[in-house]
This record gives sequence, C-alpha cells and structure tokens, in this order.
Amino acid sequence: MRISVIGTGYLGATHAAGMAELGFEVLGVDNNPAKAAALSAGRVPFHEPGLPELLAGHVRSGRLRFGTSLVAAARFADVHFLCVGTPPGPQGAADLSQLYAALEGLVPHLTRNCLIVGKSTVPVGTAEALTTRIAELAPPGISVDLAWNPEFLREGHAVHDTLSPNRLVFGVTTPDAEWALREVYATPIAAGSPVVITNLPTAELIKVSANAFLATKISFINAMAELCELTGADVTLLADALGHDDRIGRKFLGAGLGYGGGCLPKDVRALIARAGELGAAETVDFLRDIDTINLRRRERVVRETLDLLHANGSHRVGILGIAFKPLSDDVRDSPALDVAIRLQAAGVQVTAFDPAATAPARAVAPQLIYAATAAAALHEADVVLHLTEWSEFRDLDPAFLRTVARGRTLIDARNALDPEPWLAAGWDFRALGRLVESRNPVERPVSRTSAPSEALRPGLLRNVRRTPEAPAALTDSALNRLRARVRRSA
Repeated sequence: MRISVIGTGYLGATHAAGMAELGFEVLGVDNNPAKAAALSAGRVPFHEPGLPELLAGHVRSGRLRFGTSLVAAARFADVHFLCVGTPPGPQGAADLSQLYAALEGLVPHLTRNCLIVGKSTVPVGTAEALTTRIAELAPPGISVDLAWNPEFLREGHAVHDTLSPNRLVFGVTTPDAEWALREVYATPIAAGSPVVITNLPTAELIKVSANAFLATKISFINAMAELCELTGADVTLLADALGHDDRIGRKFLGAGLGYGGGCLPKDVRALIARAGELGAAETVDFLRDIDTINLRRRERVVRETLDLLHANGSHRVGILGIAFKPLSDDVRDSPALDVAIRLQAAGVQVTAFDPAATAPARAVAPQLIYAATAAAALHEADVVLHLTEWSEFRDLDPAFLRTVARGRTLIDARNALDPEPWLAAGWDFRALGRLVESRNPVERPVSRTSAPSEALRPGLLRNVRRTPEAPAALTDSALNRLRARVRRSA
C-alpha cells in the first residue's frame, strides 16, 4: 500500500512523515513549489519538536518524497489523505475551496480503485457533498471510496499524536474503507490506540465538537477568574479543587489570557456558522459567549497594562512570549501577539521575545520591536508581560532581570510562573485571578482582622498584601486567657 498526502502544511507534513515512519512509501503534494522543495530537502518550514529529524531521515531513505503534481499522486497511491487548509471565510464559515481544488486535480487522473481520506476539519455535511463530486469526476470503471479521519494533533506534540494517537476516528461507508484504514494504522492500533467506527457526519462533528468543548472549558475557568478578581478568590486553587472531580478533570482549567491558534477559534466560529446554515443557530448560542469571554481576557490585560503605564507616566513594555502556545511558532490568532499589537497601537513601545515565533510574528506585525533574548526584551521596560508559557521563562533569573528592566511590575498573564523568586527579587508580581503574597507592599498593609472587602485592592490583577504572620506559639498569659474564655463559654 502506498500513500499520498495532499497539502503539506502543518498537518500534512507531519502526517506524511508519520506515515513514512509507520512503514509506507509516501508522496506529499503541495501546490507551493517552494514548500515542496524545502520539504524535499528535509527542511521543515515551521517549528515542531521532533519533526525535522523524522522528516529528514525518511527523505534520505527514499521512503518519503514531495512534489507538486496531483496527477503523479493519482498514479502513485492507493490511499490519498486530504490535508489541505479550510480557513475561515468572512462570516466564520469554513472556506472549502482548497478541498474541492484537490479533488478536481486528483480524481479525474486516478488509474485504479482507491480510498480518499479527509483529515481536514470541515463543516458537517461536507463529506456527503464531496462524495457526489467524486462520483462525477471519477474515470469510468474506477471505484473511489471516501472516508473521514479527523486529526487531533496538539502543536508541540504532533509527532507523538500521529504515531501514538489517543483515539482514531474512522468515518466510513464501506467495509473496504474500514479495512484500508485499519491497515494504515495497524501499528498504533496494535499498541492500544482505541478506534471509533462511525458514519461520515459523526466523524466530521467529532473534531469541531472536541475543540468547541475545550474552548468552553477554557472560557469557563477564565470567567471564574474574573469572579476571583472581583472577590479575592484564587482561581488556581479553585481549578485544583475542580480538577479533583473526575467528571471534570484538571486539564484545560488553566486560567489566563485565553485560547488562540489555528484550530479552537476557527472551529468554534465555523460550528456557529454551520449551525446557522442548518437552521439551528439557537442550539449553539452559548458558543458566542465562549468566544466573547475569550476575547475579553486580552482586552482586560491590555487595559490593566495601560493603566499601570499611565499611572507612572511610562511607555515601555517588555513581552515574554508571542506564539499562541509554547513549543510552537504559530501566531495565528495568538492572544500574546494580539495584546502586543493593541498596546503598540495605543502608543506603547513594545519589545517582544519568543524562542521560536519571532519570524512569523514579524511577518504579521512588523511594527513591533523583536529582541533576540529575554533580557533584551526587558531592557528599560516599565512593565513586563508574560504571555506565552514557554518552560524557559520559568528558569529566568528575576534578580538579574530586575537590574535590566526600568520598572518592577510583572504581569503573569498565564499563571505559569512561580511568584516566590520574583517577589524575593523585588518585583511587583501580579497574576490573573490569583492571590499573590507580596514582599514589597506599595500600599498600607492590611490587618488580618479587616473585612474581606477591605483587604482587596480593586482592579483586574490582584496582589493581596498581608501583615507578617503572628508568632506560632502563645505566651503563658495569652494561653491562660484563652482557657478562661473556653471555661466561661462552656
């Protein structure tokens, strides 16, 4: 069995390398000659841990190659994976033009019976329409099955997710299609990856439903963070407590700046659009609120930062992280980049550092200043924003950075840094919906006998300050007074 992968962006390049690793001869096809040439030379044009080595190794072995011809793919493969983009249109609905173009270029040139497998994320009902179009395009005597096998890749973990998926969904209409997919994924299936066999519309809905649910979970905890910010509760402890409930779980309960990237925002909006097309807009009305909560987190960080700058008559911000998530150079709908752009548009001098996303960010937002190191990004900064939770940012030396920055305020918009070393180094450490003990109060210390409403500083970012702890041991006289009160109350 030989495999073609049509579309070699993030999904397609990863899938092609993964199929080669599973032992198949693979041809990747892209209509961008520069991209095909780079991949043919073993170069991955985006950041994904482990993928460059995997891809380069199989290119060298000859098991994996790339080109631009769909005609060549039609003649080469028994199974064709569609991995082209389905970007959002003006109203949020998915643009399927690349999908149809791939079929138009592939199907008329097929020379034998085969299986076409959709992996792209599409609105429910797309596969049925594609089946009709395939039947119109197929040469006489050629039988073509269509299946849907949605991807569940996590950026930064895509190689693992391809080779050891936590589930495999096969939307099929014939036993032959199921058999072929079981052959393709025989290795992970033998290793224990569960398989869900379903029809085409269910397979299409599974992917967007999963992303919509994850977006809901993230926005829920961010809504709770807003309540925590108003009341003095701690969202990190709240999330820990919720996570102990096995009906809920702790994953995706990290409050902060919200979600972004090329999947969750797009898929939520596409599901809303598709529900409207089906006459069921009210069924997913709650998803509009999910999107609103998510975008509101960015605005509130921008507003708090501007308030801090205006209060101090300052204008420089240093940003740690610009990708939408760590272990990725993806800046599509990145909350971090969005915050940086909004601040710059408000007249702030923004200098940003990201371990991987500088080049993609510069292509999108050339007006920002990009630094080569974290220290350079913080040079003379009045406020520091931690916007993408790269692990290396947890290893920074706050004492050294205190000598680099001009101001001393750090906003941890991802709730991912340990406050203690920053506080010890003299930073005014602030976090979203989280209580932080400050070693450097700038306001009147709050007595432990104060009412909760008096103990909380208003505003988005709380930095609750308390007087030193009382002595651990009671004096003899205090102990005697306590015993007397107990006896009287009895």
